[in-house]
Amino acid sequence: MKLFPSGHATHPQWRMAAGLVLAQLRAQMALPDYASSPTLGLLYITDHYASDAQDILDHLSAELPEVTDWSGTVGIGVSANNAEYFDEPGMTLMLCALPSDQYRVFSGVAPLGNSEMSGFEAHTALVHADPATPDLAELIGEMAGRTDTGYLFGGLSSGRGGALQFAIGGNGNIRGHGAAGGVFSGGLSGVVFGEGVRLVSRVTQGCQPLRSGAVREREITEADGNLLLKLDGEPALDVLLADLQVSLERPQEAIDAVRNTLVGLADAGADGIRRTGDLGADVLVRHIIGLDPTRRGIAIADTAEAGMRLTFCRRNAQAARADLMRICAEIREELEPEEQTLATARAVAAGEAEAAPHPARRIAGAVYVSCSGRGGPHFGAPGAELQIVRHALGDVPLVGFFAAGEIARHHLYGYTGVLTVFTAND
Repeated sequence: MKLFPSGHATHPQWRMAAGLVLAQLRAQMALPDYASSPTLGLLYITDHYASDAQDILDHLSAELPEVTDWSGTVGIGVSANNAEYFDEPGMTLMLCALPSDQYRVFSGVAPLGNSEMSGFEAHTALVHADPATPDLAELIGEMAGRTDTGYLFGGLSSGRGGALQFAIGGNGNIRGHGAAGGVFSGGLSGVVFGEGVRLVSRVTQGCQPLRSGAVREREITEADGNLLLKLDGEPALDVLLADLQVSLERPQEAIDAVRNTLVGLADAGADGIRRTGDLGADVLVRHIIGLDPTRRGIAIADTAEAGMRLTFCRRNAQAARADLMRICAEIREELEPEEQTLATARAVAAGEAEAAPHPARRIAGAVYVSCSGRGGPHFGAPGAELQIVRHALGDVPLVGFFAAGEIARHHLYGYTGVLTVFTAND
């Protein structure tokens, strides 16, 4: 598999940014290591360009007639290899060269067809979603159930002026777009991939359990919808206040402490708190949205059931950096063969300054969806999060966006990053 051409740019005028992106793509497509005839474009724009979304898609489609299929969305920020455009005009585009019988673009007006009728078996899926969609978590679970592996990756649009998504299926296999033009809002859209498209994906957490004393994963012993009533058999509010070492007799201090605290939820037996004291991949971080002094309960931004596990946690930049480095290392380890050719060994061992894209790394391209709460200064400096990815994986083609919620497997996460790489077949 050859490298996927990619480009990114920022400019107050979208046409200038598009011109810079196209120049990068065409230069790469002329190189022998890059795909020269890609068919699927993954396009992400910041909300500064949202009002021109249809014009941008039309322009890029006209300039890249070989690209017949498009998918993407809008975010408060977008990402590329070693760069992020957060709260500024920006666009990032990657052109994927995949067998036409191994992927399908879907959207609300062109939904994924029945596999028995279409002959296409969905294995995994890249999913973009409108955060205002009702019953979104259930729709994501349903979508995961329609794939062989149950694995989704992607995120929720995060544009401040409303969500929008790109979705065009131009290979003749999908009907229903009509005059819609490929720019949509509401529901889910994205790309489903067949078994022949090999992906490696990992979730990285951005929060850390409270360190007041021993890290404790508690059992929810009584709940009423989104109201937690008892933890480990004790009133939930009392447990929270004790862990935060605050009292309602000093309300402002208690409110400040609670506002900075999140809850990590996990099903019984799932990957909760690891031996290292970090959050596992199955933990879903949710906000505390209220306290109930009468019932001694805690209201959270999700429903909970007795038997689930809970950990009080907070955002932590140092833990986020360490966990991001961990998942990058896991991906590299999975992709590195036991017996390496000389080209592979040299490419893998190259330092950051020499880490040019190389097929021997076995990564054709990558998609990184990070929480909008992680972007910008959270990692210490603009672009620091993407610099970590580049340092760990090398200078691989990469696109992505900063989301209002991240999708991995059948879960809807918060404060996480989802890194997925397209890899060469064994």
